[in-house]
Amino acid sequence: MKREIPIIITFVTGILMIIDFFVPHPPFGGLSSLFEIFFTIIFSFATILGILALSKINIEKIYRKRETYGYNIVLLVGLVTMIFCGLVWGIGEKSPFDFLYMNFMMPMQSTMFSLLAFFVASASYRAFRARTPEATLLLIAAFFVMLGRVPLGYQMTKWVPEVFPSWLHFLQLPIIANWIMDFPNTAGQRAIMIGAALGIASTSLRLVLGIESAHIGKE
Repeated sequence: MKREIPIIITFVTGILMIIDFFVPHPPFGGLSSLFEIFFTIIFSFATILGILALSKINIEKIYRKRETYGYNIVLLVGLVTMIFCGLVWGIGEKSPFDFLYMNFMMPMQSTMFSLLAFFVASASYRAFRARTPEATLLLIAAFFVMLGRVPLGYQMTKWVPEVFPSWLHFLQLPIIANWIMDFPNTAGQRAIMIGAALGIASTSLRLVLGIESAHIGKE
């Protein structure tokens, strides 16, 4: 019964959500709002479970004095401090929680994103090497997009009318960059989104029908 009951609950919930989407009238209308309340409750308990699991893992590393246990101490102190400030003084503007978030969390996030720029540059160097026709096309498109989105590209647009005849004025880099982003890039994104949607639909059906091995577990 440990397997059958979760599968039955998943099946009934999934079928009711599908019916509510296609038949938004009583008695099925409004089921999505009811389930959203249940999802919020489950999410709250899942958050508590995640906090407990995170605390357990870090406490074990501190107890065993792993190589980087100092970072685990900082993480636990920050976790407890943010929770305490939020529960005692709330999360409103000018609260201790808001002060810690704006002066600690935001700068750390900015630091992480700034470090990601170097990883992006390294990945771009490896991806843009023109070893295949596809990589060459990617390199050319990236060249026009990057130049068309920086001040240098806008400055170069002033040279085009002076150097090229009027019928070649479409060579302005911002125009080329916008065309690439609006048409080829959008087409690629839509293809990826369609593929992702089909994958989500197939996985959802497997979960609802109880044939997903990761969901039902092993005997």
